[in-house]
Amino acid sequence: MRTLLIVLAFVFTQSGWSQTQEKTQWMTNLEDAQKMAKKDKMPVLLYFTGSDWCAPCIQLKEDFFETDEFRSKTQGYFLVKIDIPRRMDIVSAEQLAYNKEILKKYNSDRSFPLLIAYNHKGKKIGEVSGYSSLRDTTYHYDLLDKVADKY
Repeated sequence: MRTLLIVLAFVFTQSGWSQTQEKTQWMTNLEDAQKMAKKDKMPVLLYFTGSDWCAPCIQLKEDFFETDEFRSKTQGYFLVKIDIPRRMDIVSAEQLAYNKEILKKYNSDRSFPLLIAYNHKGKKIGEVSGYSSLRDTTYHYDLLDKVADKY
């Protein structure tokens, strides 16, 4: 009986661990990501979203960010998400204030969704603005491939 409990505990632990491994890990501080990118010589992918009101952002999350292909292609990236939600329980007031400052500096047109790729020195490699109602992620993957060509 004890062996069965140990085996069951191991199985549940492993299945829970693998699920957390499949989730994309986003940073929320661009400056921290840039410092680490410079040190590790890795690119940064900056993502602007309105997670609770922007329909294209919600679709892009499903079609692009939550795929195994995205997770695979961005293994060597620092991923930064700047969320500007309407609901106040999604990010803290401090985080929202920070996100709005980053929005002013890097996305003054307030385009959502917006992806910007930077090299480890902070130079822009490329960007993709918006998301088609046809739900075509070609341009988004092209941006990742463009970054991969430089690394």
